[in-house]
Amino acid sequence: MLRLIIFATTLCVPVQAAELVMFESDICPFCEKWDDDLAGVYPKTSEGKRAPLRRVDNDLPLPDDLGGVRPIRYTPTFVLVNEGVEIGRVTGYNSEDFFWGLLGELIKKLPEEDHQEGRVNENTSKTVE
Repeated sequence: MLRLIIFATTLCVPVQAAELVMFESDICPFCEKWDDDLAGVYPKTSEGKRAPLRRVDNDLPLPDDLGGVRPIRYTPTFVLVNEGVEIGRVTGYNSEDFFWGLLGELIKKLPEEDHQEGRVNENTSKTVE
């Protein structure tokens, strides 16, 4: 019976969506520039909807669920993660054009999304509800 319950619960686990992890530091002027330029806009964009922003303080220990991310040396560093796997990264920020161009190339590497739920199940290619 216990095996059946464990098996049933694993079937209900949602597919983890992509996220853009921003590694930042309190003493990072380029992080502040990104905040001034794009923090308010990013969540409203197609990129922001496809890969919501998650902020991580680079001065603190790495969260356990980001163990597959290569070490971060400079801030800001934006790491595109899908299902716990690093897809790619943008290191630094100097302008909107620089950021959007590089992020656009990374977003193209994500699996095609399920348009009804915004998530994909690569194993079945069916809608995840």
